[in-house]
Amino acid sequence: MKALVTGGSGFIGSHVVDKLKSKGIEVRVFDMVMPTYREDVEFYQGSLLNLDEMRMALGGIDVIFHLGAVADVKDVFQEPYYSEAINVRGTISVLEAARLNGSIKRVIYGSTTWVYSDTQEQAVNEDSPLHSPSHLYTATKLAGEYYCFSYSRLYNLDVTILRYGIPYGPRARDTAVIPIFVRKALNGEPITIAGDGSQYRKFVYVEDLAEGNVLALRSIAKNRIYNLEGKEPITIKQIAEAIQGILGNVKIEYISGRPGDFSGKEISAELAKKELGWEPKLSFEEGLRRYIKWYQEREEKRRTDNKNLDKIFKE
Repeated sequence: MKALVTGGSGFIGSHVVDKLKSKGIEVRVFDMVMPTYREDVEFYQGSLLNLDEMRMALGGIDVIFHLGAVADVKDVFQEPYYSEAINVRGTISVLEAARLNGSIKRVIYGSTTWVYSDTQEQAVNEDSPLHSPSHLYTATKLAGEYYCFSYSRLYNLDVTILRYGIPYGPRARDTAVIPIFVRKALNGEPITIAGDGSQYRKFVYVEDLAEGNVLALRSIAKNRIYNLEGKEPITIKQIAEAIQGILGNVKIEYISGRPGDFSGKEISAELAKKELGWEPKLSFEEGLRRYIKWYQEREEKRRTDNKNLDKIFKE
C-alpha cells in the first residue's frame, strides 16, 4: 500500500507520515512546504488548488490522507477568503483528483470536533444533529465533510471522516495555545488567558491522533465518521497551572475572550474505540512534559545554529 498525505509537512500530517512509515506503508507527501523532520519520504510540491498538480501526485497511490488545511481558528478569522479556498476548494480538488484517478481505495479526511460547537446538546457523538455554524472555520470543515460524502454516494469513492480533538505535542504550530503558553513561561512573560479560563478541551497527544489515522484504514471505517477525542477535560486555566507546576514561577493573567470560541462539549469517542480499537494512551500531563522537553531542545538547537552562523560570517 502507498499513501499520499496532503499537508504531510505540517503538525498532524508529519506525525501521520511517521506512523505510516513505522507500519511499513509507503508514503508520499503533497505540500507546498518541504518536510523537515525526516528525509526518507517522497515529496511532491504542489497546491491543493491546482487540480493538475494533485492528479500528478496520485500516480501509484492507494489511499489519500487529506490533512492539508488552514487549521488555526485565528488564521481563518483573519483570512476568511484564503481559508475558504484551501479548506473547501482544496478538499474538492482532492476528491476530484481521486475520482479521475479511478484506483484510489479511500480518502481519509481530517475534520474537527469544532463541528459540534453550535449543537444544542452538551453531550454529543457522531450521530448528533449538527447546526448552522457560527464560525467560518467550522463551516469550511463541515463543507469538506459534505463534499466527501457526496463523492462517496455519487461516484462510489470510499471516504472516512475523522473529527480530531485538540491536538498537542512536538511540532505543534507556535500559534496554538500550549506553544504560546510554554513560550511565554520560558521567556519569563505572564501567561494570558482569554476569558475566565473555564473553556475546556479534551486534548489529544499528536502521536495518539496519528495512530487513529492509521487505524482508520480498516475496512470497517469505509464511509464512517469517528471522533478522535481525548479522555481528560482540561480547562485553559488548568493548562496554565500545569505549565506553572512544571516550570516553576510563572505569572498568569486574564484578558477578554476571542470571537467564536468553542466553549467545549462532552464528545464521545466510543465508536472509535469499539470499531477501530482506538483510544488515547498518553495522559495530558505526560504529553505536556514531553512537549516542553521537545520545545526546549528545539530552541537550544536554534541558538546553537545561530551561533555557528554568526561564527561563519565573522570569519
